[in-house]
Amino acid sequence: MDSFLVSLAEKNITVLAISGNHDSTERLSFGARLMYNSGVYFSQVYNGSCKPVKLEDEYGKINFYMLPFVRPANVREFFPDDEIESYDDAVRKTVGAMDIDTDERNVIIVHQYVTGAERSDSEKAPIGTLDNIDGHIFDDFDYVALGHIHKPQSVGRAEVRYCGAPLKYSFSESNYEKSVTVVEFAEKGSVTIRTLPLVPLHDMREIKGSYMEVTAQSAYNEKNRMDYLHVTLTDENEIPEAYARLRTIYPNIMKLDYENRRTKAVEATVTADTDRKSPVEIFDEFYEKRNNVPMSEEQKKYMLGIISEIWENND
Repeated sequence: MDSFLVSLAEKNITVLAISGNHDSTERLSFGARLMYNSGVYFSQVYNGSCKPVKLEDEYGKINFYMLPFVRPANVREFFPDDEIESYDDAVRKTVGAMDIDTDERNVIIVHQYVTGAERSDSEKAPIGTLDNIDGHIFDDFDYVALGHIHKPQSVGRAEVRYCGAPLKYSFSESNYEKSVTVVEFAEKGSVTIRTLPLVPLHDMREIKGSYMEVTAQSAYNEKNRMDYLHVTLTDENEIPEAYARLRTIYPNIMKLDYENRRTKAVEATVTADTDRKSPVEIFDEFYEKRNNVPMSEEQKKYMLGIISEIWENND
């Protein structure tokens, strides 16, 4: 990373970067002021204000606001007289405290979940709508560069956009078309958005069929057999040493499952759609099975409070 940033600075290419929910804001902001004059800008730890990086081109000024991932607790201490309970409250307050000149072009770089964005299995499912942010919070910005969600997508309007992760991080992303989002600004109100495809050296794919079908030479070539694979075999009987035998053809196989009458019968006895349910819903089912009575509304509220606190402190 160091050599990469140095090479960009040597070419006079401006870099603006913020911290996300998996980063240490304090660590990434260390030395940020020293790098400022090199054209490499890192977001600071949120301190109650967010000053823009002011750049200029042939059309005039363009202001870049860099807001690192914030939780309610990060914002609450700077606005003690305001009620800040949700992520929406927190981001709404930080944006409201920005001195935005709407006559100029304004861009915000932000790492949050905007309501309506499509998640993948490799991202944490929310507890209800705990981490949801209303996209209209950013209405004063000409472009909103979003991070956090892995799938490239716009939310609400074309200019509120997740560029998406450059690589696939779970098999739920196997059908995503990864790309780089290129945004070009002209005069105020003129924004052009296009994407450039990203093609990995080895793709992440899912294949399904009988052992004979997935090992037939017609099913692969020298290039795609090196992909990262989730293989689902449809044979009624398990294939002896299937994983090892498949690896002789597909060296990067990562997951092997069976789908047949036996597995479907087992699945039918298990509670459906568990990974799509909130932690409270899962605990509620567990509680009822153990006690033969459902949780009361008071108990659900108490559990939601505990889970929300854990979520906020560990996200």
